[in-house]
Amino acid sequence: MRKTLLFTALALGIASGPLLAQATDAARALAQDAIIVDTHIDAPGMLMDGWLDLGDDAPGREFDWPKARAGGLDVAWMSIYTSAGDDASGAAWDVANRQIDAVRALASQHPDKFGLMLSPREVQAREGGRVLLPMGMENGAPLGDDLSRVAFFFERGIRYITFSHSASNRLSDASYGVERKWNGLSPFGREVIAEMNRLGMMVDVSHLSDQAAMQAIEASTVPVIVSHSAFRHFTPGFERNISDEVAKAVAARGGVIQIPFGTAFVNPAAAANMQTKFREREAIRQRNERAEAEGRPLEDIAAFNRAFDAANPTPQTPLSAVIEQIEYGRELVGIDHIGLGSDFDGVGGELADGLRTVADFPNLIAALQARGWSESDLRKLLGGNFLRTWTAIEDGARR
Repeated sequence: MRKTLLFTALALGIASGPLLAQATDAARALAQDAIIVDTHIDAPGMLMDGWLDLGDDAPGREFDWPKARAGGLDVAWMSIYTSAGDDASGAAWDVANRQIDAVRALASQHPDKFGLMLSPREVQAREGGRVLLPMGMENGAPLGDDLSRVAFFFERGIRYITFSHSASNRLSDASYGVERKWNGLSPFGREVIAEMNRLGMMVDVSHLSDQAAMQAIEASTVPVIVSHSAFRHFTPGFERNISDEVAKAVAARGGVIQIPFGTAFVNPAAAANMQTKFREREAIRQRNERAEAEGRPLEDIAAFNRAFDAANPTPQTPLSAVIEQIEYGRELVGIDHIGLGSDFDGVGGELADGLRTVADFPNLIAALQARGWSESDLRKLLGGNFLRTWTAIEDGARR
């Protein structure tokens, strides 16, 4: 059902606020001084469509070095994303390694602007204006059935794994998935968690079904993270956002929830559309698998995407929708367990107003300062909480 912007704002309790918060000098100063960590940026996947030098201004892209420095971003997690289709075709291993190569090439090409990051203890390497590029794997498909690949990807620089994406896989069930293959984690998924704990690699429960997320939290001997999920409180029925129960369990074990800026995460109408789109698309993919095996014509997924998007245009969403998510998280789990995971370059430009690129972190800071947030709490949100959690996970491996 289509909903107007006014309805969305009322549903979020934000109709009276300004549509766009403008950065102040104080907000810009804090952005440059604080350590800002963004745990989910999809730049590597977009590089596969054609090389673009992100060391210089890259028109049309939401992440590049000039924008990052303008916004004060210090630690930009590069998402090594593979799709359910890559998994089904056997391409996930190759796609993941090519993306890792692209990130490494970017850092090598611009050592004065970028640096790979393998540990929270390397955060001081940002000094001099460098943007650090740790890597997380979105979808465990590149592991295949081989547990030794966890260590292989750790050596290549991967520091978190999001177990699934849009469909159940060898590791776990997915929140978007039509099929629930494991009723949570698979036996192999549990083995992967144990190996990640041993290595000091973070378990990410974004994209997981509720059952899988709760089982992962219980199975891990160290905290887990939520790299880019908002709170389902605002988007009922949208399992891709985390429930209050899952959020509390993450926090109780010392983990952190990283809140995204994408419209589909923070706007109820857009969330409902996204849930429907992913589930219908996954159903088409499964039907196509059966049709291919039986020699029947395949359905056109690209045509479905175009028709769905045309029938369901993205509603405009104010920055205050993201602010409400952040403040809800602070009330639900405490200031020590929330952070930022934008999903820049991963949502097709469908972002809240005022948070369109990595240059816009001062807008977020200004909005929170206007609501009375202290500098200490802002520094925790911007990066301190995530770095603390990452350190605890790394220390767990050392023990």
